[in-house]
Formats: sequence, C-alpha cells, structure tokens
Amino acid sequence: MAVSLYTVVIDAHDLPALAHFWSQVLDWKVVFEAEDEITIGADEFSLPGITFVPVPEGKTVKNRLHIDLTPDDQAAEVERIIGLGARRADVGQGPEATWVVLTDPEGNEFCVLRPKETLLD
Repeated sequence: MAVSLYTVVIDAHDLPALAHFWSQVLDWKVVFEAEDEITIGADEFSLPGITFVPVPEGKTVKNRLHIDLTPDDQAAEVERIIGLGARRADVGQGPEATWVVLTDPEGNEFCVLRPKETLLD
C-alpha cells in the first residue's frame, strides 16, 4: 500500500493570520477554510499542504518538528520573510550555521537554508 505526505498541521491561535503569513512566504493560497481549520497549498491538487487548527494553549518550548525552506538567495529571502512578520531566533545554531532560524508570528521556528537542488545537498 502506498502512502503520501498530505499536510503538515500547525497549531495556531489566529488561524487566518498564520495562514496568510505562510501563504505569502510560500506563494500559496488558501484552498480550504472553515472556523476550525484552514488549509493552504500551491493549489487544491498539489500535495502536500499546510493545515492550521485552533488550540487554546500558547507555544512554550522549541518545536520538535519544523519547516526548512530553500531559496535561490538566502539573504534576500530572510529579509523578505522578516518583512512579512517573521523574527530571527537563536536556538543554539551557532555562528558557523549555514541556515537562518526564524519564527513565524506565533513563535513557530523554521529555517531558511542555503540554496539546495536535491535532498542530499
């Protein structure tokens, strides 16, 4: 039996705001919206997507799972994403790191990597 990655689910307080942020970051669109769930994706037929669901508690510790982005130009992309509402974060990555750690508007960490062409780069 085959299986595919369908969506990554992110807990959120303000679903529309977080969905809007990530839609801008990834140049995706909202493909489904309800009071208790918003899903974004490149389009409704492209997998995977990201789904935002409401939770009452706030984020208290570093994420155990995070998103890695690989842009054409790391420095330019970091500045663009910060302009959308992200913030730089120090999770102990050190000065030799080839990636930049940011947080989304609700504090979820993610990384902007150097340009990569394969999963082995």
